[in-house]
Amino acid sequence: MTSRKRSGSGSTKRPKEKVVYIYELLCRGEDPSADSPEFWNEFFLLQPNFESLEDQVSKLNSEQLQLVKPNLNTLFQKCIEMLDTGKDDHPKRLCNSLQTLCSLFYGIYKKCNTEPSSNILNEIFGHETMDEWLKLLMQYCNRILLGDVTENARFMCLKLLLVLVTGTDVGQNVLFEYLMMHSLFDAFVRLLSDPTFRTQHGHDIVILLTILVNYRKHEATNPYVVQLSILADELALNGYGQMISQSLIDFCRQYMQSLNNVQSSSWFSSLSNMVGNMFVSDEGCERVQQIKANNGLLLALYEAVHLNRNFITTLAHTQAESSAPPSPSNTLSLTQPVPDLANAPIIDMTQYPTNLLVAVFQYCSIVMQDNKNESSIANLKLCFLILTCISEDQYANSMMHDNNLTFKVMLHRAQMRHRKLNVDRVGKSQPLAATLLDLLVEFIVSHLMKKFPMELYLLCIGVIHRILCYQKRCRVRLNYPWKELWSALIGLLRFLVNQEQTLVKKCNIFHLSLQVVNIFNLFITFGDTFLATTNSYDELYYELNREEKVFTEIHAMVLRYTTMPECEYKDDVIKLLNALVNILAIVKHFQNKIKEWLAEQGLSTPTEEQILDVVRKNYDLTLKLQYSLDQYERYAEAPLHSSFFQAMVRDVVNDTRKHIYGYVKEAVSVIPEQEVLLAGVATSTATTTSVPAVTATVTTTSTPST
Repeated sequence: MTSRKRSGSGSTKRPKEKVVYIYELLCRGEDPSADSPEFWNEFFLLQPNFESLEDQVSKLNSEQLQLVKPNLNTLFQKCIEMLDTGKDDHPKRLCNSLQTLCSLFYGIYKKCNTEPSSNILNEIFGHETMDEWLKLLMQYCNRILLGDVTENARFMCLKLLLVLVTGTDVGQNVLFEYLMMHSLFDAFVRLLSDPTFRTQHGHDIVILLTILVNYRKHEATNPYVVQLSILADELALNGYGQMISQSLIDFCRQYMQSLNNVQSSSWFSSLSNMVGNMFVSDEGCERVQQIKANNGLLLALYEAVHLNRNFITTLAHTQAESSAPPSPSNTLSLTQPVPDLANAPIIDMTQYPTNLLVAVFQYCSIVMQDNKNESSIANLKLCFLILTCISEDQYANSMMHDNNLTFKVMLHRAQMRHRKLNVDRVGKSQPLAATLLDLLVEFIVSHLMKKFPMELYLLCIGVIHRILCYQKRCRVRLNYPWKELWSALIGLLRFLVNQEQTLVKKCNIFHLSLQVVNIFNLFITFGDTFLATTNSYDELYYELNREEKVFTEIHAMVLRYTTMPECEYKDDVIKLLNALVNILAIVKHFQNKIKEWLAEQGLSTPTEEQILDVVRKNYDLTLKLQYSLDQYERYAEAPLHSSFFQAMVRDVVNDTRKHIYGYVKEAVSVIPEQEVLLAGVATSTATTTSVPAVTATVTTTSTPST
């Protein structure tokens, strides 16, 4: 029997899906439901084609938009009608309507972003009829989040809300007003309080809350800001904190694994990677992208510690949940093979954080090492602002200084030519305040560079000042090697003096120098209230005299600028000159005593112990009383940091928007078959296509539950 050959290329054209054909009719202005009263019930049994509907909407020009606007309004209204769980108990219709809304909104937002002059949002939603439907949409979303629905429906509802809040810039998104009028905060709190729901949806909820809190927060009353600031539900606050800590812990774990991989590789492989990285853009490297992926949850942490004092109590709670949330960084795809646990490496759990505060400290130590791109610098600034808020809180300080609450924290340190790193990176068990000071000292000594990060140094010194003010006020004597802090601060002053000609053209080095000198004045004036031992005072005076050249040079520099009539930093110059009085008096006094003692003993090179002995015997000097050393200006977000947070929120919105598209598109076929079978309805009328399982990637949204 002769076989019949196909003509042409040998391939057949795939038939167009029925749902795609309906989308085309709607976008041509035709009414496909004219002769079929059951059309919409049958339509929502068809599997949505996310890409097709989004593409059809985004391609409409202004004339076509006017033609098809009634159809888009009808589609929008019919989708919302299907969200009424009291009318239709078919899970497939509910999920399909949510997916259709995601695609419809995404297409509208896409056109709005590519054609800002089109004003498509107002054209479609800017009239009273649609106003009522949008209010109804928020009510149904609230009902779905709290109702007895499938987890896929709840998942898609959260994805729809993410599409709504990330469609365009927060300040230009008119749909935010409906989320303000019909707050979903209580629903979010209920979900965060439940361990099961939190594991499945916690990441999305925290990101949603973070974006909603930042909508016109300084221009008008934002109900999410108010409700988050007074939230006292311990379960919800713990759940909120666990989502953040889990993400930071995952990041630290990945970093440790990458370090272990580098150490186990050959020297030739390491050299090849190093040479290859020289030609890769800093902004495009994997580490930078991972850091950017944490911006959303770091911003969520900032809002919590800034707005809600009750949240501070969760910072030291040990993470005891057995299962990690399904964040993209730790979720396996169904298509991936099950790992062979028998051959898995043994992991030392002491290397990983155990609570949120420890996770923040370790995360900061990693981010500090990457200072060559704007993304990492912005991320580090956010970390310092979080530490500023924490260091101002009385309860947080009491917790960090509690000698009965100690932790071993691994702080990562940058490789530098002038020092040798300790092989054992896990520090000793100590109060968290000591670990925080270690972290800040590490930043001071590792960022003395020509591209000087002045703002970060001011924030760093500010955190140190707040910690010392708490110790002085509450007479807390922290057992800490203060000499390391003093050496780091003197090294910073030395750098500022040496780089004066370069830095003074770019920034106010006198203000930073004043902050550092006032920290020394705080030790000199009030050290007896918080230094653990009397020897600490001796060591302080020893360090001031050992580095007397630095203070002498600063004094000379300041005197030089006081005679310059056009100096723009004249006020800070005068303040710095006055702040140096006591330090210079101490240096002069003990330098004379040391010279007299050396002459008596006939020595030229005394030992450290001999100098300390001279210091102990010659405290007979009078110092000037300086006021307000233990005072600082309370942190305020506006107006100083408003533009920074607007840019940060914009980055979080853009990053979430990029990834939400992929998740919704790939989630269109994840509705389990058993849900349809339970409804007792055959699905043969729906044209469906199989979609591969979601692959685990480092993104800012959680993966769909399957």
